[in-house]
Amino acid sequence: MTQAIAVTPEIANNTQQLLWTSADLELMPDNGNRYEIINGELFVTRAPHNKHQKTCGRFFTVLDTWSRATKLGEAEIGAGVIFGDNDDVIPDVIWMSKEKYTALIDDTGHFRGAPDLAIEVLSVGTENERRDREVKLKLYSSRGVWEYWIADWRAKQIQVYRRENGILKLAMTLFESDTLTSPLLPDFSCLISQIFE
Repeated sequence: MTQAIAVTPEIANNTQQLLWTSADLELMPDNGNRYEIINGELFVTRAPHNKHQKTCGRFFTVLDTWSRATKLGEAEIGAGVIFGDNDDVIPDVIWMSKEKYTALIDDTGHFRGAPDLAIEVLSVGTENERRDREVKLKLYSSRGVWEYWIADWRAKQIQVYRRENGILKLAMTLFESDTLTSPLLPDFSCLISQIFE
């Protein structure tokens, strides 16, 4: 079972909270855990469930296939996205236009700014759900992501958030019999059942 653990360092007298930074990530062990910082808070996640990984792979495959056919952008799986020193995350899948991709990628292969689309696949656990449904939603909304998809492979549904009046708002919830489309991706179409089969 995957469980995100929010870790917040504190000064010895426990009166003032320290903020984690991207530099702190360089000191983390390479032990298979995923380390992310959101608003200075460290989230540690163990290796996810196999179905979580399959779902990520299927999202990547359909987006990559469409991107290669249209040459409009690039899909990435498990890419590092650095919004700032206190916001350093690893979305499950991202997509961005070719122009944005070229402008945002750095020499280390991370992206320094908002992708057009971010996708998170839910893992078991209250802290995991809070991170994806609340903390990352707020982060992606404030940093300029145009669409955010939250996929629940257990319930076989996808919540689609789209930018409206400067913030991400829930546009729809799609179920297994529905088809996923997006104004960001002209002529892109994918059966939800294809993602969760």
